[in-house]
Amino acid sequence: MSNFYKGDYSQKIDYVFKVVLIGDSAVGKSQLLARFARNEFNLDSKATIGVEFQTKTLVIDHKTVKAQIWDTAGQERYRAVTSAYYRGAVGAMLVYDITKRQSFDHVARWLQELRGHADKNIVIMLVGNKSDLGTLQAVPTEDAKEFAERENLFFMETSALEATNVETAFLSVLTEIYRIISKKTLVANEEVESGGNSSLLKGTKIIVPGKEPKSEGSKYNCCLSS
Repeated sequence: MSNFYKGDYSQKIDYVFKVVLIGDSAVGKSQLLARFARNEFNLDSKATIGVEFQTKTLVIDHKTVKAQIWDTAGQERYRAVTSAYYRGAVGAMLVYDITKRQSFDHVARWLQELRGHADKNIVIMLVGNKSDLGTLQAVPTEDAKEFAERENLFFMETSALEATNVETAFLSVLTEIYRIISKKTLVANEEVESGGNSSLLKGTKIIVPGKEPKSEGSKYNCCLSS
């Protein structure tokens, strides 16, 4: 795994990676985001309405990466935002609650929706949240592992409450995204240098200082081609 560091950096941003959180309502998506972005956990957290996002800057292999993590409500009535929500995403955390079997049973539907709207090369991690409630576990770890292996997903059980594996899960996804992006950039550069088809470069959009959109909204369509 690549070396990474946390923190806020004043130097140029080499990459902006959009990662989306999906899954049923009340599985802990917002708590996972709060724990990763701010190292916070709020017992009185209210249900997400619409779409929210937070950013965190880190360094992977000496490159400065801004992770833009998007969180949305799991309720059906907010599904109209789907296409805009997934647009430009290069990573996804598919979250279920290990104490609620139904939230795991719905994972296949969420995955189908994700793959129907997102880039085919998107990096996906299946996340079984609330591992601190192990005595109430309704989804055997092996069931989740088998599903993840069958669908070619990463898998990890986390606890936003106890901060268990939260950072590891996000950093694993971001590092894998970086590995894919940097490899594509290298191949494209080699193709151009050898006089090949420069259109390969269109698959990688790196947002650099001074050229970022003024709004940190959904305009970051970066990194992977369809």
